[in-house]
Amino acid sequence: MVSAAEGLQSAASGFLDFLGRERHLSPHTCRAYGTDLSQFETYLKDRVPRKGWNDLTRNDIRAFLGYLNQEGFSRGSIGRKLAAVRTFLSHLCRVGDLDQNPALQVSPPKVEKRLPSHLSLEEARAAIESVDPTDALGARDQAMLELLYGSGLRLRELVGLTLDRVDLDAGVVKVVGKGNKERIVPIGRQAAAALGRYLSDRGPARGDETHVFLTRTGRPLSASGAQDRVVRHLSRATGRKLGPHALRHTFATHLLDAGADLNAVKEMLGHASLSTTQVYTHVSVERLKRAYRQAHPRA
Repeated sequence: MVSAAEGLQSAASGFLDFLGRERHLSPHTCRAYGTDLSQFETYLKDRVPRKGWNDLTRNDIRAFLGYLNQEGFSRGSIGRKLAAVRTFLSHLCRVGDLDQNPALQVSPPKVEKRLPSHLSLEEARAAIESVDPTDALGARDQAMLELLYGSGLRLRELVGLTLDRVDLDAGVVKVVGKGNKERIVPIGRQAAAALGRYLSDRGPARGDETHVFLTRTGRPLSASGAQDRVVRHLSRATGRKLGPHALRHTFATHLLDAGADLNAVKEMLGHASLSTTQVYTHVSVERLKRAYRQAHPRA
């Protein structure tokens, strides 16, 4: 009999192929799953080298969490690694290599929820207006900031945007989000104007490239390249090291502060679950509490 420790590598290979081919997860997400399963393999070899898949128990999975804790991983990281193992073992059940998933009986460690970082209205405006749109790269960067803040796009959705998915007249873009799901998002007048200025002056692409955001040499802008530019502009405007996701958080927070419907915000963000979007209502409530404590005489 091949033990779980011996068979994990080949089983993980089929699982990761399934995630990319059937679930349409990004290469970045698949690599993260691979890293988590590699750590699970190390644990199995060290602690239960002779157990087969159907010999694994919930106590083995709990011991894996303890092993990760001893290795210095945070509670949040341990929870994510448990989720990866759960999904992997469920896949083994689906293909008939495992009768029952013991990881489903194990709860992740409790993690204190941190409210997402976001910008004030003044900070968002300052960041966008700090970029010189008369410069070719400045016009591109300002258009990126406007889209991130005005539409709540994820970084990879932004750099993956193609010309055929932009409708400036209608004021919308079509983006492909997680799970290869497409959604239509409004971009607003100022974002449309900034994007129009950039597209009219951006220069030729190299080859038959159709991506919206390009480098100085006409190649598609990478996620890391866009990240660096956004961090630079936000840091200069706010004095804090914030990335593109902070603008996504800001988009949602400002909409909800202004009374936007939670379900509408969920659709624009491309969230699969309403509970994911509800974190932004906590941001708004915390702001109200601070205002109350500062202003009310009996607070």
